[in-house]
Amino acid sequence: MISSLIATVTRVMRDAVPGRSMRILQLTPGTGHFYCGNCLRDHALSAALRRLGHEASIVPLYLPFQLEESPLPRRERVHMGGINLYLQHKHPWMRRLPGFLRRWMDAPRLLRWSSRMGDMTDAASHADMTLSMLRGSDGRQQWELARLIDWLKKSGERPDVIILCNALLIGLARPLREAMGCRVICTLQGEDAFLDALPVAASRQAWSLVRERAAGVDAFIAVSGYYADVMRGRLGLRERQVHVVYNGIDFDGFPTSLPSWPRNPEAPVIGFLARMCEEKGLITLVEAFIQLRQRGRVPHAKLRVAGVMLKPDRRLASQMQTRLAEAGFAADSSFHPNLSREQKLVHLASLDLFSAPATYGEAFGLYVIEAMAAGAPVVQPRHGAFPELIEATGGGTLCEPNDPGSLADALERLLLDHDAARRLAAQGFHAARERFTSERMARDVAEVCKMAPSPAAAADLSPHAGVASPVSAGTH
Repeated sequence: MISSLIATVTRVMRDAVPGRSMRILQLTPGTGHFYCGNCLRDHALSAALRRLGHEASIVPLYLPFQLEESPLPRRERVHMGGINLYLQHKHPWMRRLPGFLRRWMDAPRLLRWSSRMGDMTDAASHADMTLSMLRGSDGRQQWELARLIDWLKKSGERPDVIILCNALLIGLARPLREAMGCRVICTLQGEDAFLDALPVAASRQAWSLVRERAAGVDAFIAVSGYYADVMRGRLGLRERQVHVVYNGIDFDGFPTSLPSWPRNPEAPVIGFLARMCEEKGLITLVEAFIQLRQRGRVPHAKLRVAGVMLKPDRRLASQMQTRLAEAGFAADSSFHPNLSREQKLVHLASLDLFSAPATYGEAFGLYVIEAMAAGAPVVQPRHGAFPELIEATGGGTLCEPNDPGSLADALERLLLDHDAARRLAAQGFHAARERFTSERMARDVAEVCKMAPSPAAAADLSPHAGVASPVSAGTH
């Protein structure tokens, strides 16, 4: 108890030194075998923090990372491995397995293989484990949590700040804060969709646990003003607890000067880059494209769909290809699943317009900024964070949500009004580089890390305080 207090006081004194670098540890769930926007964002953040002089590192939880960039160094190990978590959840006695067997089950190759066997993003099938993880040290995975804490203590480099990738990890907050004597910050980036997709009783219980465990977090970072408002309301958080820091991207490989528009004057290309699922708006976009072509005012337009395709997505992708073929547009459409970073950049560089008309309220939508960075105007539905991003960049236009006709109208207007499209392309291209870089994201996150109250002070905050966050005000 005394040693923990001394460590906390020491950190507070060190934080008072202007410009002092911090030791920042990010805990981020891996996906095993597919690209994940949150993973890419967290790795871009970690790299940018290091460029700013901080000692930043990222630890994969559950599964290995699958990254667009070069593979992780071999020394990276997976903590709270998914196989061990699952077996200990189903059979608590398995925590007594010999250490060499537990380490074998945490092997990245085995974890990657296991991730292909089921849908790791299906909320309904993971309800029990989700609730258990939200309980933290009271859940069935407490043994693996203890192993993680033991590893952190023995590493010899205790962090000043631990950043949780999302609120689904919030059960770890208090145990980590108490064991390590450091600040714990939780990023908020789209958890509501997963929690709302749980069975009704489990969803209610999960939201209750997240609200309860929020007391163990020193500060929250929301990726948009829209999502900050959503989570303040759903978790009962005070204004000053939630800071808005827009996501940023790594511009390596993107064009350094504004590309000419249109790129394909005779046959303009409309593109998609997101997971190939209904929730990301694939059905809406396909139907809008068919309507656009059937109107005959843009007779040679093409559709190019790219993004993550998981095993459960294959059926929908096949159905959409059949739908396009039946409408007579098979030759004018193409699907490109699971691209590398280089392939993604080529895809974006080929587009005249971009749309990923998600059917739900996206917390951010990193693909919107990537499209703008490549010089493509975007058309997005008027919900979630999209209106905020369009207003912040001027790089696109809005349509009505879940309305193929409205989307077709917006696409058609831009394809026929080249001056308007060029203006949007230029505005988005420059705004992305001014406001949505990984360096800007890292500076703002570092500022939150410095501003966050110490663990002791956080416990004394009034639940009804209402002071606006300086970082929030600066990033809108």
